[in-house]
Amino acid sequence: MRLHLLPVLMAPVLTHYRYKRHLSTISVSHTPNSTMAKTKELSKDTRDKIVDLHQAGKTEYAIGKTLGVMKSTVGAFIRKWKTYKTTDNLPRSGAPCKISPHGVKMITRTVSKNPRTTQGDLVNDLQRAGTTVTKATISNTLRRQGLKSCTARRVPLLKKVNVHARLRFAREHLDDPEEDWENMLWSDETRIELFGRNTGSRVWKRKNTELHLKNTIPTVKHGGGNIMLWGCFSAKGPGRLICVKERINGTMYREILSENLFPSAWALKMRRGWVFQHDNDPKHTARATKEWLRKKHIKVLEWPSQSPDLNPIENLWRELKVYVAQRQPQNITALEEICMEEWAKIPATVCEKLVKSYRKRLASVIANKGT
Repeated sequence: MRLHLLPVLMAPVLTHYRYKRHLSTISVSHTPNSTMAKTKELSKDTRDKIVDLHQAGKTEYAIGKTLGVMKSTVGAFIRKWKTYKTTDNLPRSGAPCKISPHGVKMITRTVSKNPRTTQGDLVNDLQRAGTTVTKATISNTLRRQGLKSCTARRVPLLKKVNVHARLRFAREHLDDPEEDWENMLWSDETRIELFGRNTGSRVWKRKNTELHLKNTIPTVKHGGGNIMLWGCFSAKGPGRLICVKERINGTMYREILSENLFPSAWALKMRRGWVFQHDNDPKHTARATKEWLRKKHIKVLEWPSQSPDLNPIENLWRELKVYVAQRQPQNITALEEICMEEWAKIPATVCEKLVKSYRKRLASVIANKGT
């Protein structure tokens, strides 16, 4: 056989192979002019629409133009549908799972009993059972079981009395109308450090550039100073934010409320009968503070102790600290100014969304039996 005839003779074989390969992996190419481009699998909704339009008498060209899919892909999928009578993905071949079903149950049961079990511990457990796998295999297997490794969240230590109070609060208010939460003025204090660990920060860097100035966060001993903030907000937007120069005691707290509470309520156009929320800090629950609130005819929400997760203003503090850290203030004066600027920029839609999701917080407390 002459060598120059070989490409001609191989053409039908290659064409048949490409056709079968295309039929078995129905997909949409983002760059149809490139044969090596990555493809994206058709969604179940798109596959169903192709079948519906085909049964309605539409041509492959018309279907492709309507759905933004290549004509060849439409045709291949229609042929597949006629053969298998389903729009679901067919079973695909692959490497067998290295961990037996019994092994999967074992490691799932282990991490369910002790969530702090490490991947290394699970590798050793399986090795003793006669199965050798890597940590990546452990991670992938548990992920398929709906278990994902993440950093444990830090929460206040709860006593039994706190757990019961939280559970009672959640049950009492779970069915409150949404309008009640929208007419609530939420408040809290927070501390922000100048060069502290206010928030985590990720950067995109090249190899061996981790110490470049733009890829680092400057730190100094004791955080370089900090400021204390008091703020409030409602579903209509952020209220006043003030910087407190001294340690807040009962007297100072009442001065803060006297100068900022009603102006915030008026600016946010709170409806008659609005309710004020603050936690059970001693200066908040002091007899003099309670008497001041009573004389001003301010309704106060009875609040369970050790419940920062129930106060949506914690989310605003977190957002504020992220934005402040991004601007990298270099002194206390700049830190205070940036805090005020970023607080004022918080959209009312963010505040509204936090309040609307409040029922989910209560449901979560009930689902976790008060913890």
